[in-house]
Amino acid sequence: MTRFAYFCGHEQFQPEDIVRHAVLAEEAGFDAVMVSEHFHPWVDDVSASGYAFSTLGAIAVATERVELVTAVTTPLFRYHPAVVAQAAATIDRLSGGRFRLGVGTGENLNEGPLGYAFPKYAERAARMREALEIMRRLLDGEKLTYDGEFYRTDRAKLYSPPISDLPIWMAAGGPKSAALAATMAEGIITSVRDPETTLSKVIDPAREAAFQAGRRPPTIAASRWTVRATSDDEAWKALGAWRGLRAPGRLEAVDPADLRQRADELDRNEILSAYSIVSEAHDYVAAYRPLVTEIGADVVTIQTTSLDQEATIAMLGAEVLPELRSLES
Repeated sequence: MTRFAYFCGHEQFQPEDIVRHAVLAEEAGFDAVMVSEHFHPWVDDVSASGYAFSTLGAIAVATERVELVTAVTTPLFRYHPAVVAQAAATIDRLSGGRFRLGVGTGENLNEGPLGYAFPKYAERAARMREALEIMRRLLDGEKLTYDGEFYRTDRAKLYSPPISDLPIWMAAGGPKSAALAATMAEGIITSVRDPETTLSKVIDPAREAAFQAGRRPPTIAASRWTVRATSDDEAWKALGAWRGLRAPGRLEAVDPADLRQRADELDRNEILSAYSIVSEAHDYVAAYRPLVTEIGADVVTIQTTSLDQEATIAMLGAEVLPELRSLES
């Protein structure tokens, strides 16, 4: 049975607003909330950037039922992977076992401002392989001495361990990341624009890698970006905090002001065309139906922005989730 998640973006909303949105999402019937983890946002003018692990602690005690997921944090530079495991275990305890740790190889926007070099994908993937091993072994209760190429531990142990079998989900957009996630994590987080591309480049390689490794197929958490608006002008305003996400050089950028400038120099329609523009409930159903019926995702994340986010959450709960859930009946 597909579960449905609501995305809480730290790059758009202040942490107190995110906690309120998470509570509203639970009341609206969502099964989970996905919470982004950034140091810098995508633009510098209409944005935010709270500390996600603190926000998640607040959400944990403000909600009762929804699963909590980082979407995603990077356990490679700003955080030693053992510290990420400690944070995950703490949130799991505070939430009564509702936490899932979503990780990814990151962007320079979050590492460069703190003086870290941001290497090419090959090194980031090698770091992730070590990080996944360290986090998994600590979350499983091991006292760990580890001597890797990038990370070391000396008799490290979580003395406030998770109270659940806490899964790790890894972000993947291509076959290499998908294979790594399938062989060393329990799930995959992937953003879908074209379902056929996601199936061929992410999900099929992941399932094959898991089969070859003798592992269970990974949990698939699929998301899609939508902008709720009735005109291009409204869509552009609603997209304000996210317009730098589609700007050139986003993986290498350090300063959100640079991404804002690059985005605003582009033709506005070029950026808007990278998102699904929706207005009514039936538009949302059409946008997310393929994630259920074609992708067959275990978790479908509604990643959306609008000029009235709270009204949008209410509409999603009342009109969209029932239709999406009926697709499996």
